[in-house]
Amino acid sequence: MTVDATRRTALAATALALAAPRAFAQAPIVIKFSHVVANDTPKGNGSDFFAKRAAELTKGRVKVEVYPNSQLYKDKEEMEALQLGSVQMLAPSLSKFAPLGVKEFEVFDFPYIFDGYGDLHKITEGGVGKGLMAKLDAKGITGLAFWDNGFKSFSANRKLLVPEDMKGLKMRIQSSKVLEAQMRALGAIPQVMAFSEVYQGLQTGVVDGTENPHSNLYSQKMNEVQKNVTITDHGYIGYAVVVNKKFWDGLPADIRAQLGQAMDEATRFTNEQAKKDNDEALVKIKATGKTEVLALTKEQKAPWKRALAKVHKEMEPRVGSEILQAVYKETGFDPAKL
Repeated sequence: MTVDATRRTALAATALALAAPRAFAQAPIVIKFSHVVANDTPKGNGSDFFAKRAAELTKGRVKVEVYPNSQLYKDKEEMEALQLGSVQMLAPSLSKFAPLGVKEFEVFDFPYIFDGYGDLHKITEGGVGKGLMAKLDAKGITGLAFWDNGFKSFSANRKLLVPEDMKGLKMRIQSSKVLEAQMRALGAIPQVMAFSEVYQGLQTGVVDGTENPHSNLYSQKMNEVQKNVTITDHGYIGYAVVVNKKFWDGLPADIRAQLGQAMDEATRFTNEQAKKDNDEALVKIKATGKTEVLALTKEQKAPWKRALAKVHKEMEPRVGSEILQAVYKETGFDPAKL
């Protein structure tokens, strides 16, 4: 090889070596964001919004890949996948944290504990919410935000006008001791079932009914196999957006700050859209003509509240008096007045 050829080869090798770190540095950080609901739901829209803003604010340094509808993991699988690092980000419903040993999150399942979004946000946006998130650190999880879905209605293939109408019904619930107690207080039979399996369960009669915000009911087509929906607003479904702690702590500080901003914006967007999405879903459910929707008056809700009041006392040891009393203090709730 000539001297010039040798020199050209050496220069080429040097250029390649210099280019390699730049190419590596330009490869985006990938965040797999898995969830179990459809795209056209508060959580689905919120995760897509976060992915878009994360890319914009980090100028492409982060790529958030959203996997909806249990494409990667079902309800019972996703938390373990997060802890193992198989997925980086989730937005599980708040009931999902009790199996990890953080039973305090089940306070959100207590019936009629929030008299609307104003009361709710005193908790999710205040000190009580921050304290709950901090309890996840020991589980290898970092809590980033609370996202709303909405308040729940009961559905079944019979008209549910009074609590006695629930007697004997097999009602699908999320895994939650509080929700089990709620159904038993109404004379129903609680059945834990993965969200992705509920439509088939309703269709085949494995379960008779369910409780859901209207966006979940409509997006999963559950209304097609439920003749009756009663708007009870008896409970709340929301989510905690969480990330693998080791992954999060290992990100550059500027990236974490940019993702934090994207999450703040996504939280505002999601919570503003949640009520709208549920209101629109209810209109669509009515429009199908397949499901009769019953909206309870204040007087008609009273027996439901009385029937469920005992759940508070019964389940106080489950979540702890400290967290329950903290919620009561923030919201002004008094279970004796149910």
